[in-house]
Amino acid sequence: MKTIVITGASDGIGAAASELLSRDGTRLILVGRNPVKTKTVAERIGADHHVVDFERLDEVRDLATALLDTCERIDVLANNAGGLFSGPTRTQDGFEKTFQVNHLAPYLLTNLLIERLLHSRATVVNTSSVGARLYGRIDFDDLNSWQTYDANRAYGNGKLANILFTKGLHDRFHALGLSSVAFHPGGVATNFASDTTSYFRWFNHTFLKRLLATPEQGGAILAHFAAGTPGVAWISGEYYNNRRRIGRTNRQAYDPEITRRHWELSAQMLGIRW
Repeated sequence: MKTIVITGASDGIGAAASELLSRDGTRLILVGRNPVKTKTVAERIGADHHVVDFERLDEVRDLATALLDTCERIDVLANNAGGLFSGPTRTQDGFEKTFQVNHLAPYLLTNLLIERLLHSRATVVNTSSVGARLYGRIDFDDLNSWQTYDANRAYGNGKLANILFTKGLHDRFHALGLSSVAFHPGGVATNFASDTTSYFRWFNHTFLKRLLATPEQGGAILAHFAAGTPGVAWISGEYYNNRRRIGRTNRQAYDPEITRRHWELSAQMLGIRW
């Protein structure tokens, strides 16, 4: 039986993808921040679940330990949790919230699970965004964006980091059997950006919401990559748009030196080996 772990699964495209993936007998493990929502989704589809706040890296480490204790194999890790937040806000770990939730937490989780993922010849799916191209601009002297914080740019940097992480995973581990992919789910009507002054908030929380895709449509894209066979349904190491085609993204994502340096600095920040 295939085992799929999905973060950010209590709502939005994560919950919708979980619903779709539960129909083929897959063992699903849902990870969400909201206890009530996460439990409700899990019980509805018969999945296991964990409540984890990515603003606390100790909870991410506890999650990794729990997964290693209960999963002999992990076939798919879908790093879907993330968001656009007002700020800058310092977490208890000392990082800026947007950077930690969107990048450092999934980076840490994946690295803590890497041996199990390699053993399972697994797929890592990273939910990114067109925001990486529109707003991302990596500054290695200020990865947290403390000096130049803007909600859109911080979000764009986080989503660009997801793509760099995808390429870094491919470069390091694809020859050992791991596959990785990043994708843009489209503009989806969710609770996205609800606590910010970003114009994304007006699309998601006003009459303009009707112009956006439904969570079910975005979830179907996530499910496509989670269920698809690497090399057949999609190519490892690539970024895909919401039409499920390889898409153009930020030019920094095509520089191998930036990919390498971003990986290594992220590892140093977290105190883990790279």
